[in-house]
Amino acid sequence: MIYKIPLYQPSLTGNEKKYVNECLDSTWISSKGKFIPLFEQKFAEYIGVRHAASVCNGTVALHLALMALGMGPGDEVIVPTLTYVASVNAIAYTGATPVFVDSLPDTWQMDPNDVEVKLSERTKAIMVVPIYGHPCDMDAIMEIARINSLYVIEDCAEAIGSKYKGQLVGTFGDIGTFSFFGNKTITTGEGGMVVTNNEELYNKVFHLKGQGLSEGREYWHDIIGYNYRMTNICAAIGLAQMEQVQTFLMKKRQIANWYAEELINCPKIEFHREIGDLYHSYWMCSILVDELRKRDVLRRRLAEKGIETRPFFWPVNLMPMYYKENMHSPVAEDLASRGVNLPSYPLLTKEQVHFVSHEIIRVMGEGW
Repeated sequence: MIYKIPLYQPSLTGNEKKYVNECLDSTWISSKGKFIPLFEQKFAEYIGVRHAASVCNGTVALHLALMALGMGPGDEVIVPTLTYVASVNAIAYTGATPVFVDSLPDTWQMDPNDVEVKLSERTKAIMVVPIYGHPCDMDAIMEIARINSLYVIEDCAEAIGSKYKGQLVGTFGDIGTFSFFGNKTITTGEGGMVVTNNEELYNKVFHLKGQGLSEGREYWHDIIGYNYRMTNICAAIGLAQMEQVQTFLMKKRQIANWYAEELINCPKIEFHREIGDLYHSYWMCSILVDELRKRDVLRRRLAEKGIETRPFFWPVNLMPMYYKENMHSPVAEDLASRGVNLPSYPLLTKEQVHFVSHEIIRVMGEGW
């Protein structure tokens, strides 16, 4: 179905075409070329870290981060169950065991109290995932990690530009990752980035992502590595997107404010707002309906009007490859059953937001 108002579409109105054409004219279209280091440098400067390594997507960024930290069989990594499955799959790739924690009902982020409950002698790391762009409680999580000598991995796929107490996410833990899929705040089509202030971790990531190639000796590979490199064309798009990142963030925040103003008098829905001293980047503008049975009806009615929506992620602990009996996440399961992601792309107009909001209010105001 082609929607009049899609859930997301990238804004490619900057230098994307110019830079890509430069790649084509130069014939540097694969994993070498000037745009790769330029994009990495620009991204590192923006985030405020010493090192950034570009990769071919956000999932492999997580895999490399976990590998660089030495995660493997016998280790446990604590992860929120309310996340995209890639966060958990990357843990499984290493042979480590994901340990699921529930969500907080107000921010929808991982519950620090549940993190403490799930600690064991095998726990080696906590993976933080700021869902939909709202930061987690980093004070609490970093304190748990400090007391228990745990690594912290930040999966910031959905949260470029988000801040906790004035500090950008991705800079709190030992290592952070980002995704540049087509529906992310900035995109390279497919792509990702690993960021860290630790030079040793950066060197491990760089070594692993390039097939384990030994430095200073051609075609000599001293470890089993991966072909996880970004192409010059993707980096060219990424550099053009980085030139506009603040514009994108400002526009997405404006869109969120429009939704909040439109929906404020609709008591049957809850709009996802900032809670605490932080900056929500609003990768997605999201709502909760008051009853489970209304979610799919609302989505169907909006689709009939040409408005695309998406449900929340399913809690990963419910999926067959990770399911265990007596493992429950009541808050995450409730959020997932009632959550709806609304159109959130930077080119969305105020009139379109008004139309979407009007339809939500109309449907939710019907007799149930």
